[in-house]
Amino acid sequence: MIELIDVHKQFEGNKVLNGINLRIEDSETLVVLGGSGGGKSVMLRHIVGLYKPDKGQILVDGVDVAKTTGSDLATVRRRFGMCFQSGALINWMNVEDNVALPLRELSDLSDREIAEKTRETLALVSMEHAAKVMPSELSGGMKRRAALARAIIRNPQIILYDEPTSDLDPVMANHINELILDLKDKLNVTSVVVTHDMHSAYTVGDRIAMLYEGKIVQTGTPDEIKHTQNPLVRRFIDGDTSGLLAT
Repeated sequence: MIELIDVHKQFEGNKVLNGINLRIEDSETLVVLGGSGGGKSVMLRHIVGLYKPDKGQILVDGVDVAKTTGSDLATVRRRFGMCFQSGALINWMNVEDNVALPLRELSDLSDREIAEKTRETLALVSMEHAAKVMPSELSGGMKRRAALARAIIRNPQIILYDEPTSDLDPVMANHINELILDLKDKLNVTSVVVTHDMHSAYTVGDRIAMLYEGKIVQTGTPDEIKHTQNPLVRRFIDGDTSGLLAT
């Protein structure tokens, strides 16, 4: 479904991506681990075409996003749902209106059809009771669920998650993990999950990739990563971040 081939990116002389090679299979959940500031979110933005690489290819079902612009890029982006770390809800809209927004902006559905689809989508993330609630009244976990509902309302083929469990208590983090697994089963989506939460990585990932100094240094199943002898990955798993933090 997605392939990154020798992808490079630098900002003001600072190399963030330094030759990433990564393949994400159809319908799998790939987790990307890495230290803070290590380029994980930058990689996500390249996949969806928000950034263009200095060098390399980013293929989405065979289409090179790095070379695609205009309406062709918009067509590719419609295949994606993006769940941002902050939730990125619009503060002056209630939950229902936030979730319905992509349909109002990008579909020809009637108001009745949009309302029905919105109710169904909120039910998928157990948020139907909060349809009329404003974002300022939501807990962190509820904001993530509302944002996830908005990301999936147009039935994307690919969902990108940017730190979906950060700043959440363990109970709510587990709930978000369960939602990611549930949506994979119900929607048969391909997912890329950027996180530094090892419990989340082991729970939701079919495979896990470690990003270090702009390169993927290892990929494997959760069990293979748990028992890795790669010193960079081992230090990250064990919480020894010496040499792993971005400078």
